[in-house]
Amino acid sequence: MNDQEFTNERPSKSQRKRDVTALQKLGTQLVELNADQLARFNLPERLAEAVAEARRIRDFEGRRRQMQFIGKLMRDIDPAPIQAQLDILRGVAHESNARQHLIERWRDRLLTDADALTLFAAEYPRVDLQHLRSLISSVKRDQANARAPKNFRELFRAVRDAVEAVKSEEVKE
Repeated sequence: MNDQEFTNERPSKSQRKRDVTALQKLGTQLVELNADQLARFNLPERLAEAVAEARRIRDFEGRRRQMQFIGKLMRDIDPAPIQAQLDILRGVAHESNARQHLIERWRDRLLTDADALTLFAAEYPRVDLQHLRSLISSVKRDQANARAPKNFRELFRAVRDAVEAVKSEEVKE
């Protein structure tokens, strides 16, 4: 057997190190999840315990060693399903953030632009225009009198409900 055949049979030491580092990074992402998100993952018991322990460790060196241990445990499992679920989780978070920003932009635009209500009604036809007009005038009145932002939050909820109603209709179709 020559040297070239030997190197093709198994990965180089550098490649093995990159693989181990990737598994540790995947483990770090698991440790950074909150308890509800982590519960969605079907982790082996030993790995789940190691992740829980890493979340409790505050000492830098202890945490680093625990992360290495998590990486070692992950060598024995298929990381693809975990990575796929993390990607889904991140996608859901990005979509949720984008929707939140859209709602905030519409709320601010409704308060500053006189034509925004017409545009909003065109894009979200099931919205109660009279209710929105009332909320917009209440928010402006509250802001002028430096009152609590109760109506401001209520306007946000009304815009959110209209956006989510259209989103749910799109999902049904």
